Amino acid sequence: MPVADTDHIRGRDDAPATVVEYGDYECPYCAAARPVLAGLVEEGRIRLVFRNFPLADIHPYALTAALAAEAAGAAGRFWEMHDLLFTHQRRLRDADLARYAAELGLSPASVIGDAAQQYGDKVEADFASGVESGVRGTPTLFLDGRQYLGPVEAAALRSAVRAVRHL
Repeated sequence: MPVADTDHIRGRDDAPATVVEYGDYECPYCAAARPVLAGLVEEGRIRLVFRNFPLADIHPYALTAALAAEAAGAAGRFWEMHDLLFTHQRRLRDADLARYAAELGLSPASVIGDAAQQYGDKVEADFASGVESGVRGTPTLFLDGRQYLGPVEAAALRSAVRAVRHL
């Protein structure tokens, strides 16, 4: 699962490790992982790649939230929308998504309905790459190409990054 030009990347290109996260905007575990991963990015320990893995069967707004994030990404505001979606993950109806877009200076209509549907292929490609990589739930993390099975806690991830650097 190499990092692609279509991926959303946060952090330095020369970070010691790359974490690919498959996430769902309604998943409470993904919301809990967000500040941990963001902290490691800020420390310069990782660069983070986020890929959409909406579990639509159990999270009814996960797909529309993913589409909204991708639409915001087309306007250069992916990470800002990403953070808003996780911060307000209990409010992901179209009206909420439109309000978040307006907060970011984007057209509210650009992240919902037909306008957002054009990003369906990207969301589907992210999901398919997750399925192909063995993702079954969220969040699923890959650290430099290997699935990370430890707790999504800063100390455990720091230790895993150190271990990867010494391979």
